[in-house]
Amino acid sequence: MLAQPILDNHIHLQPLGKNYEAVREFQREGGTHLIVSHLPHKGYKITKPEDFKTQFDTTLKMALLAREKTDIKIFVTVGPYPVELLRLAERTTIEEGVKIMMAGMDIAGEYVKEGKAIALGEIGRPHFPVSDEIMSASNDIMGYGMKIAKEIGCAVVLHTESGTPKVCKELAEIGEDVGLPSEKIVKHYSPAIIDKKDNYGLFPSVLASKKNIEEAVAQGSRFMMETDYLDDPRRPGAVLGIKTVPKRTMNFIKNGLLSEEDAWIIHKDNPEKVYGIEID
Repeated sequence: MLAQPILDNHIHLQPLGKNYEAVREFQREGGTHLIVSHLPHKGYKITKPEDFKTQFDTTLKMALLAREKTDIKIFVTVGPYPVELLRLAERTTIEEGVKIMMAGMDIAGEYVKEGKAIALGEIGRPHFPVSDEIMSASNDIMGYGMKIAKEIGCAVVLHTESGTPKVCKELAEIGEDVGLPSEKIVKHYSPAIIDKKDNYGLFPSVLASKKNIEEAVAQGSRFMMETDYLDDPRRPGAVLGIKTVPKRTMNFIKNGLLSEEDAWIIHKDNPEKVYGIEID
């Protein structure tokens, strides 16, 4: 029987960061699986759709290097980072920025179809206040990404403002408009909003602080855990340290706060259902 799988559902690896050394730390603490989500790398600028390929390929290279240097099974998600629209709009126009972002979404979809990535992410909209025009354009881009996900049968990983019930309802409705099932919409950086009546069927990827996980496990097992580890030398250990998910999981099991059965659901059954992957 497979030993307790432990998945961190959302981390980043950077060429100038600890990259595979961070993954080694994760493995030493008992971690077994990682999902590496694309985050724009330093030194690159998006001016045309093809620039996304360079960015995505860098993320894939980081994941490949970590696979070669460790025993961790690593999956990747790629997509045009939502805040990129603001940078594009500053250099051109919002309309032109939307075109480039949607073309980047098409490219990300090709990576999923080719088996290089398992989902589109992180995509969505800025997590800070923006103009109504930028928010509307961001929603259009996000909806376009959800439409692609529906067509190719994959999940999306959403970067948005804080995941309140109101926000979750709006995101679920955008998915519903294009036919993407809510369980294929992963709310990255989620608070402990686990019940479907509160998150409108979105799949929560809960930031693995002690308080969040205590609140989450008290409500059930329909969630995944993440650190949103940034691998940024300027912010070591942010958002949470790479060791957090395995340490938190084993500590909760040891202290009777989390059953082994529920840990299995959180770290194996849930990601398998959401992403269509095998946690072995």
